[in-house]
Amino acid sequence: MVNPDSSALDLSRAIHLKQVSCEEVMQSTLQRIARLNPQSNAIVSLQEPELLMAQARERDAQLAKGESMGWMHGMPQAIKDLANAQGLRTSLGSPLMKDFVASEDGLMAQRMKAAGAIVIGKTNTPEFGLGSHTFNEVFGPTRNAWDPSKSAGGSSGGAAVALAQRLLPVADGSDFMGSLRNPAGWNHVFGMRPSQGRVPMSPAQDVFIAQLGTEGPMGRHVRDVAMLLSTQAGAHPSSPLSLTGDSAVFAGTLDMDPKGQRVGWLGNLQGYLPMEEGVLDVCESALNSFSGMGCTVDEARLGMPPEQIWQAWLVWRQALVGPRIAPFLINPVNRAHIKAEALWEHDLSLNLTGAQLMAASASRTRFYMSMLQLFEKFDS
Repeated sequence: MVNPDSSALDLSRAIHLKQVSCEEVMQSTLQRIARLNPQSNAIVSLQEPELLMAQARERDAQLAKGESMGWMHGMPQAIKDLANAQGLRTSLGSPLMKDFVASEDGLMAQRMKAAGAIVIGKTNTPEFGLGSHTFNEVFGPTRNAWDPSKSAGGSSGGAAVALAQRLLPVADGSDFMGSLRNPAGWNHVFGMRPSQGRVPMSPAQDVFIAQLGTEGPMGRHVRDVAMLLSTQAGAHPSSPLSLTGDSAVFAGTLDMDPKGQRVGWLGNLQGYLPMEEGVLDVCESALNSFSGMGCTVDEARLGMPPEQIWQAWLVWRQALVGPRIAPFLINPVNRAHIKAEALWEHDLSLNLTGAQLMAASASRTRFYMSMLQLFEKFDS
């Protein structure tokens, strides 16, 4: 019997030990999706059940012959609807892309399929992945997994809710300014933004300047997140700035003695960030857990004014988002089918100068150097 609360790694072991079949896992997943997804709207572009069940039976036949594709063998997976998966729509949450069907897999889907995953559909995302709330005119809103009256977060909201509702064992997401982290937090799962270049993104419009957004792993268990990262990570020729190194390290043990670790707490950046009453108290209370494990927790300061970082970010965001929207505006009629926030980013980008972008890049460099100094004092 399939236990929906199992970790992805436990599910993988059960499949490989033939305690459950891939067919049983797929059937259980589809039944759960049929029951919960109509309200949450986390998974979109779901493939036909007969096709998915046939793929699951093929995975079982491989195991019967002693063949395994990898740790994700037979595990259902849905790809965030900003990345390509062959034969499925990549709508980007935009009415202008609602009928686009990918002719080949993106690198994310390629790597998870190579590890044995069966792609069952896509996970919902805001239009063009812009915004911290998951809704669009193509599929509608994704509801919070625990309270459907609340936001699921974004832009990986569909992925986070699918995890929380046990519709997927692990999920991929992407992060430009919190899109892996805030939906994970709002749905009580884990999302990790990897270091830039750790998980190469392909295909991509630009592979040299656009170094702010990144894909990454999500899961209900920390070990699952690390294991998925080991599958996603690794340099690729199509991404010349991707990081080298053996991605298998992330599949290793996470056991360590935290005693003596130095933890830096940025808080509200000395009052710069507005917080609802009680939020900081809850966070500071949670920090006591680190102290209880033998860690040293101290206040950390950025080393440069937060406002300078924010202004540099605004320039970079406009410079990177504007060109993504521009091709859709070659036909002026399309303007009426693009949300106002995306148009705002595009229109502001038209007035950016090279000097402004270089100044923002210099600010970003200073910020990076200040963070290096922080990590001389803190471990995390």
